[in-house]
Amino acid sequence: MKTLWLKFSKITRLLKQGRLSPLLKLTVVLGSVWMLYLLSELRTDWSLNYSKWEYTDVDGGPEKECNCSAILQGETKAVEKAKLLALSEDFRKRVRIPDEYYINAAKDCRNFKLSRKYLTFPLSKEEEEFPLAYSMVVHHKVQNFERLLRAIYAPQNIYCVHVDKKSESSVFAAIMAITSCFPNVFMVRRPVSVVYAAWSRVQADLNCMADLYNASTEWKYLINVCGQDFPLKTNLEIIQMLRSLKGQNNMESEQMSAGKKWRVTNVHELVNEEIKRTGKQKEPPPFNLPMFSGNAYIVVTRGYIRSVLEDDRIQMLIEWGKDTYSPDEFLWATIQRMPGVPGSTRPHSKYDMTDMNSVARLVKWQWHEGPQDSLEAVYSECHGQHVRGVCVYGAGDLQGIIAQPHLFANKFDINIDPIAIYCLEKYLRQKALAELH
Repeated sequence: MKTLWLKFSKITRLLKQGRLSPLLKLTVVLGSVWMLYLLSELRTDWSLNYSKWEYTDVDGGPEKECNCSAILQGETKAVEKAKLLALSEDFRKRVRIPDEYYINAAKDCRNFKLSRKYLTFPLSKEEEEFPLAYSMVVHHKVQNFERLLRAIYAPQNIYCVHVDKKSESSVFAAIMAITSCFPNVFMVRRPVSVVYAAWSRVQADLNCMADLYNASTEWKYLINVCGQDFPLKTNLEIIQMLRSLKGQNNMESEQMSAGKKWRVTNVHELVNEEIKRTGKQKEPPPFNLPMFSGNAYIVVTRGYIRSVLEDDRIQMLIEWGKDTYSPDEFLWATIQRMPGVPGSTRPHSKYDMTDMNSVARLVKWQWHEGPQDSLEAVYSECHGQHVRGVCVYGAGDLQGIIAQPHLFANKFDINIDPIAIYCLEKYLRQKALAELH
């Protein structure tokens, strides 16, 4: 388009100078008209290419009944209306998409990607040159998963999806159908049956990490997510934040409190799909490594993953940790403080990082919530519901969480508040397209 414009400008200059014969003038005028038309078409196509990726209220979803702009600004009336809608069983039924829809819709991949508005091209050179890897561990709620994938999808990135072996057949079939439509999204080679707080939760991520590491040498950072996560930043914002880390990893990692030490000092085993203490004491960790506390969600470099897969010290720590309780809440955090691991930090307490200071994930724990003016509260009160002490966000939480520095937040649930997800994904898409201008 730029070349055409330069040629048109040159011809116009020659015409003004009178340096063309009458016949050539006629030819040039006709050609110039054609070029102007072509330039106009190219410009029109360019704008259409981006406008059709926007989320609009005329897309037909039931969520159009709410005002996302007002909700994101925290306007009381809009938030209250959203709460009432979310409580309506009729509304939740109209929003819900069954697994069978995805199984059938993904038979026509081209139409599926168009109708669901996936961005199938890099939005900038900066993003194209900084690909990411995602490990996605899910076990139910296909609609949650698909909207998460759509929100973080970019063709230069790579995605490994681990579906729990215990998941319903419709869940597995629907996610398999969705992933088959994308060359850079694949199912993990070795899925496992995941049990809450058991080693299998770590193994699911480990298997995806290995597949991602072997599938591509291009990606710069790995981010692991679960099906109830959702991004708070656009892909461009994410990579800009990761660039600023300058090769460092980022996750919660702090001295383990006395109240959590029982998790790594007692032997545990699986009994009827539940993890229980055996009454036996564990041997100290290999090399007397200091144990650190963290969570399952991390932002790490390719070098960190290489160490996890190949470093003999870490392999011994992995074997040692298989009979602990909730090993995902100490393993990554402990590896992060091991000397020699790329992007790690020293084990000194001065390098401790809480979940509020790491960018990996925002989670609102019920016992740390409180009124906005409370000096004791870590975060504002939850506007959704609590599940196992964690806030499942409602529309009223959006204004507060998008102001946080975190890349992702947990938890979102289409069955509890579909408007929270809809407004957040609409906000992110509009922001991503606005970054182009």
